[in-house]
Amino acid sequence: MLVDAHCHLEDEAFAKDLDAVLERAAEAGVTAIVTAGADVASSRIAVALAEKYANVFAAVGIHPHHAACFDQAALNEIRSLAQNEKVVAIGEIGLDFHYADGAPAEVQSRNLLAHLDLAAELGKPVVLHDRDAHRELLEILKQRPTAAARPVGTMMGMLHCFSGDLTMARQAVELGYMISFAGNLTFPKAQRLRQVAQELPLDHVLVETDAPYLAPQPRRGHRNEPAYVVYVAAELAAVLGVEASVVAQETRQNSQTLFHL
Repeated sequence: MLVDAHCHLEDEAFAKDLDAVLERAAEAGVTAIVTAGADVASSRIAVALAEKYANVFAAVGIHPHHAACFDQAALNEIRSLAQNEKVVAIGEIGLDFHYADGAPAEVQSRNLLAHLDLAAELGKPVVLHDRDAHRELLEILKQRPTAAARPVGTMMGMLHCFSGDLTMARQAVELGYMISFAGNLTFPKAQRLRQVAQELPLDHVLVETDAPYLAPQPRRGHRNEPAYVVYVAAELAAVLGVEASVVAQETRQNSQTLFHL
């Protein structure tokens, strides 16, 4: 029994066979799925899917790739969507400095800060994207209230598809964030990432697919989907030297703690 803590069911890659995708996920033992919007339009679809399917939950927000489209009207729309009871987080938000033609750093930071403030206002965790912006993201998170400022048993959010080093992961955990591993944990060249996973406390770890992207090694070259989170969990279990059932139980509980599923 697993939770796919992050994917994109609203992506048009699933437009023709979503029911079958969800059936395969259920057959694989995936009991809950969190689908994350990337802009206002996809966030609307994520909420609609969460309303339609009992085991689907939504995160709403504006991804750094779309930060140039962020304005007060967009933020107001995200705030409105976030009132839905099936919306469990604000996201996918964050920083991405990988692409030279991406939104300027200051625009991305403004978008991120506004969403962090919204999450604090609504008492919801955040789903954070980070690519080639490890130092900058941590600096922003260090300036925000920590988990200690929230009720006991709540967390600030998750760093999805983690790609940083162990120092970053430990600092994020200290700030009240969970670390989420995706299909890239299974890649042959991901030894450094597996070493990070090996050193983290399991009660601060999640598993995800980021579907339809980043299919795990046994499915490389194919569209990713929530059922494939079993491969991520199996790899994490192998790295930790524990049974897959232990990883499933712990990460499921972590998802429930973070998202109040």
